[in-house]
Amino acid sequence: MGINSQTATQLGFPKPEYTSVERERRWLCRGVPRDRVRTSEAISDLYVSGVRLRLREARPMDGGTPMLRLTRKADLDKHTRLITSIYLPEDEFAVLAASLQGSRINKVRHRLHPVAGVAFIVDEFEGELEGLFIAEAEFKTQAELEACASPEFALCEVTDDPQYTGGHLVKQGLPGNLQVLLGRG
Repeated sequence: MGINSQTATQLGFPKPEYTSVERERRWLCRGVPRDRVRTSEAISDLYVSGVRLRLREARPMDGGTPMLRLTRKADLDKHTRLITSIYLPEDEFAVLAASLQGSRINKVRHRLHPVAGVAFIVDEFEGELEGLFIAEAEFKTQAELEACASPEFALCEVTDDPQYTGGHLVKQGLPGNLQVLLGRG
């Protein structure tokens, strides 16, 4: 895993064999580069109140098999987090969805054809977050993360800005600096 086991344990991940490392960068976009979209899925995320759990329902727009899971994440730094997920069948997902309290974010996730070997996605937010488009990419190594150039369809990188994380968006809504970054304020 490459992460200090004492740090992982302190963050609530005592068994490295059940934990993944997620390395990610995020960019603000004006929209979805529709000509690059490979697939899309409707996502509903329930951020469970008072804990670091997220219940995700991801349903492919083409009617494919949904991905239903309960996830826990903890940040190591602005690019890196520990993550563990339990994948669920429909009936178990339904029990949790009906039982857990929290706040929801709905979005359409567009998976793009790779750009220079990087698989970007663009999330098109809905509801109170409508008008927000965030691209992201995940990397296997820190070196790959650092070597990645910003995609030309992105306005600016927001990886360092916690206002553009799901946990912040679900609690606080649209970021205060969004209009300025979009050139409208």
